[in-house]
Amino acid sequence: MSTTYAYAATDASAPLAPFEIQRRELRAHDVQMEVLYCGVCHSDLHQARNEWKNTVYPVVPGHEIVGRVTAVGPDVTKYKTGDLVGVGCLVDSCRTCASCAEGLEQYCENGFVGTYNGVDRVDGQITYGGYSTQLVVDEEFTLRVPQNLDPAGVAPLLCAGITTYSPLRTWGAGPGKKVGVVGLGGLGHMGVKLARAMGAHVVLFTTSPSKIEDAKRLGAHEVVISKNAQEMEAHANSFDLIVNTVAAPHDLNPFLNLLKRDGTMTLVGAPEHDHPSPQVFNLILKRRRLAGSLIGGIAETQEMLDFCGEHGITSDVEVIPMQKINEAYERMLKSDVKYRFVIDLDSLRK
Repeated sequence: MSTTYAYAATDASAPLAPFEIQRRELRAHDVQMEVLYCGVCHSDLHQARNEWKNTVYPVVPGHEIVGRVTAVGPDVTKYKTGDLVGVGCLVDSCRTCASCAEGLEQYCENGFVGTYNGVDRVDGQITYGGYSTQLVVDEEFTLRVPQNLDPAGVAPLLCAGITTYSPLRTWGAGPGKKVGVVGLGGLGHMGVKLARAMGAHVVLFTTSPSKIEDAKRLGAHEVVISKNAQEMEAHANSFDLIVNTVAAPHDLNPFLNLLKRDGTMTLVGAPEHDHPSPQVFNLILKRRRLAGSLIGGIAETQEMLDFCGEHGITSDVEVIPMQKINEAYERMLKSDVKYRFVIDLDSLRK
């Protein structure tokens, strides 16, 4: 066992506070890493405050992790001490079901093991995440980080990056395609960057005129104020794909109206309460699709990291010490970050 310093929530109303955990002894295929950076995802806040009603306390959040390998198990072949690696939302799955066999571990039919608040398939212990100084993970769920990218900016790619990359790839974003991104937050800003790098014509939808300039800096060709009916109408029946990143309940119909025949809107934001049900005829009359997408499998996440390495893409981040995590949560609720907080874990080691 290995003593690890962390921050944890002990109940739904408690602020995150220093907490000590024991990481497991290395199994044959395990990689041990010193955590360098961990992104702060809205899911972390949902889990810390039990908004999804499934949190097991104490909870150590964090699933956007970049670290340096410090030790490997005897049968590890993919990594060695000193390698720069990443860990996203998954640390295990059954590895035998149809989804796992296709490299879609996030849809494991027997349930994937989350990086935190999951149940280890070997010893039954609750998993603890990246708000900690070290991590032990099976090599099959460990990812290689491109050397040319800033590791702090890479951390959010492990969730925000793959969450937007996967639907863009699945529904064929690329040259000749018109792609909309709804919302310019942690997910949305990555959706804009990735869709632009794939060669699509990118339109950002926001309720905030103050975000127009930044959206164009990030790669949007056009910006639409979604509260402006005329601006919305100008894009009716024209989109191949819309990736909706908004994590608050809202009316989906105005966006469904923008899809062309056979167009798809994919939901990737995870609201505390469901969106109002959309009008059925909006879907029927144009054979439109309303879909969902969950992160990505391990192979696709590595593909995304390699793509970002080739195109020099990282997340726009504000690096904070671990001790400011509760303040960061409050600021995140106010959308007061451009566009992702990332914790420097050296602050916890000191």
